[in-house]
Amino acid sequence: MIKLYDKGVYLVNQREIIEDSPEAIKLVQEKTGISWTKENAKQGTMAFGILESHNESGNMEHLNIKFDKLISHDITFVGIIQTARASGLEKFPIPYILTNCHNSLCAVGGTINEDDHMFGLSCAKRYGGVYVPPHQAVIHQYAREMLAAGGKMILGSDSHTRYGALGTMAIGEGGPELVKQLLQKTYDIKMPEVVGVYLTGSPRKGVGPQDVALAIIGKVFANGYVNNKVMEFVGDGIKNLSVDFRIGIDVMTTETTCLSSIWVTDDAVKEYYDIHHRSMDYKELKPQEVAYYDGMVYVDLSEIKPMIAMPFHPSNVYTIEELNANLEDILYEVEKKAKISLDNNHIDFTLRDKIRNGRLYVEQGSIAGCAGGGFENIVDAADILSGKYIGNDEFSLSIYPASQPIFMELVKNGTIAKLMETGATIRTAFCGPCFGAGDVPANKGLSIRHTTRNFPNREGSKITNGQIASVALMDARSIAATAANQGYLTSAEDMDVNFGKPKYYFDRKIYDNRVYDGIGKADPTVEVKFGPGIVDWPEMSALSEDLILKVVSVIHDPVTTTDELIPSGETSSYRSNPLALAEFTLSRKDPAYVGRAKAVQKAEKARIAGEDILAANGELAEVYEKISTKFTIDPKVTQIGSTIYAVKPGDGSAREQAASCQKVLGGFANIAKEYATKRYRSNLINWGMLPFLFDDELPFDNGDYIFIKDIREAITKKETEIKAYVVNKDMKEFTLKMGELTDTEREIILKGCLINYYRG
Repeated sequence: MIKLYDKGVYLVNQREIIEDSPEAIKLVQEKTGISWTKENAKQGTMAFGILESHNESGNMEHLNIKFDKLISHDITFVGIIQTARASGLEKFPIPYILTNCHNSLCAVGGTINEDDHMFGLSCAKRYGGVYVPPHQAVIHQYAREMLAAGGKMILGSDSHTRYGALGTMAIGEGGPELVKQLLQKTYDIKMPEVVGVYLTGSPRKGVGPQDVALAIIGKVFANGYVNNKVMEFVGDGIKNLSVDFRIGIDVMTTETTCLSSIWVTDDAVKEYYDIHHRSMDYKELKPQEVAYYDGMVYVDLSEIKPMIAMPFHPSNVYTIEELNANLEDILYEVEKKAKISLDNNHIDFTLRDKIRNGRLYVEQGSIAGCAGGGFENIVDAADILSGKYIGNDEFSLSIYPASQPIFMELVKNGTIAKLMETGATIRTAFCGPCFGAGDVPANKGLSIRHTTRNFPNREGSKITNGQIASVALMDARSIAATAANQGYLTSAEDMDVNFGKPKYYFDRKIYDNRVYDGIGKADPTVEVKFGPGIVDWPEMSALSEDLILKVVSVIHDPVTTTDELIPSGETSSYRSNPLALAEFTLSRKDPAYVGRAKAVQKAEKARIAGEDILAANGELAEVYEKISTKFTIDPKVTQIGSTIYAVKPGDGSAREQAASCQKVLGGFANIAKEYATKRYRSNLINWGMLPFLFDDELPFDNGDYIFIKDIREAITKKETEIKAYVVNKDMKEFTLKMGELTDTEREIILKGCLINYYRG
């Protein structure tokens, strides 16, 4: 059972929940014998204390945060370091860890993946960082094992940067936010609201962390209950969860669209730090005697059953029991929802053809990455599969331990041998199954995965090539139960199993022998190694006085993911080449986008070069003529760019390329009803793009031109509403909103991008 409170709540002595009301504060005072105000109580959360200790503004309403450590992987660190180098980087001012877990197996583009890795190693030596070679650990497992610390803050260039279960407040953001930290600037946000997550009871046998996480996501995603807020986990049920179990819930909080997470810590967490030889990094964390939360998610763990998130979103959840009992009806509903994500045409998508003998058959299972590859998930899966085999038909099972230390312990205690006997294959630490660079199913295949996401194309298929496969998210235990039944969907609760729960022993010798640790040892004599695929960012011009935008894509889906804006998978190999990567922008959502955007960009390039604009784009003659009926316009000083409209863009990954690729192609704005995440909106701003908001019926169509008069003046004067005109609809007037912008964000937009801002 999961309950969402309609109002804020007071939590007294970590146990008693009092819903906010005119009488609530008086009741709190009676129970504690202390005079409280709501403002006092808001300072009683763990989140407040951690944010306060990292805030440099002196104002807890507007935070300027300095992080303790930074972490990136190999599809983000090249762009981050290149941007910082262009902005004056001399050495890493705080520990910066460069991991290699995304492009470690993808073979597209010849040497370019390993070239990126060698770039990272040379930068770790030159600027004083840590370099974790490929196959050693997925980014977040290395952070848990080696970096997390109680009461600290970590910023990562991956959306699943979440270490709250270990007492670390971690945030995943686009690369430009890490650049700011490398240049000793701050992460500037308003004080986020804090929502409590009260856990009570104990999980049922066979229920794992993914089941609890999916149940929570299903309750809070669609209504935005925790959007851009901090989720603070409290309650008497936490003591009934192992630390691996807590970590498995915590990493999936990203899929709720929250900003970050933090948990109560206890002796179990202390033992985790002891096991990892970092006892000094443990810190007891708990709310104060009274803490006020802006909302509360109440979770009775004993009521959670094995779950499945059907295509194409982690919030599309059902219990496995419910799905198996209503297969035809639920699969029909899933197919209807999928047609929205798949644009209602282009491709024939069905799941009902997977019903065999009244049961759902899946072709593939995978337990991997930062969510599934933990020690406890894998040993529990092995216990379920013990003495069974996965069969020799279509179904396959792959397992990726999240780090070499985990892998080594699974070898030592016999788990790997037990799994291999079943027909499962064991791989090295790799994030590929999570983002489409590994274990891509066959066309029309259905894969069940203990990974983080199941967006369209996330598993690697390409709709524009006539391919469609899909992913359902499940817990490792029910994946193992399904594997034991050779591909027929099965709940772990239906298996008779004795979970052995072997003790975990962490051996860090692998890291000591392989990981380069250059913290405090920056050596400016080391030359940075550049492969031919590592390309600098193109020059980007400052915002002009007036602006012409051509609408080059209109997306009416309820949510547009970053994977749809810039696909993952094999495209990840081009992340170090902005021009090459930009060719893939919207390629699986609107394949004509790149051509349309480039056609507009030709005119802007001609304008900047002082060449004939109309020769580059003859459409503009009529555009200028219509604008001149209402305003004086000088084409030489009026920027010409493209824009896209999407209802709610930016769900999912933190990758800044979802924005930067549009900018590389001449995009100057997004127009949206709302932005799915704070990080996507920040990425737009950091690349000098205007994050417009529009909440009415669209006055423009794809292909229309929009004119915005005095846009630079509006940004300078901190105006939040701006008049715009649909040029080819008789200069039809409408109003765009900007939302709140900090002074720094305005300056970045005016300069044209973050790189220009730091260049001065």
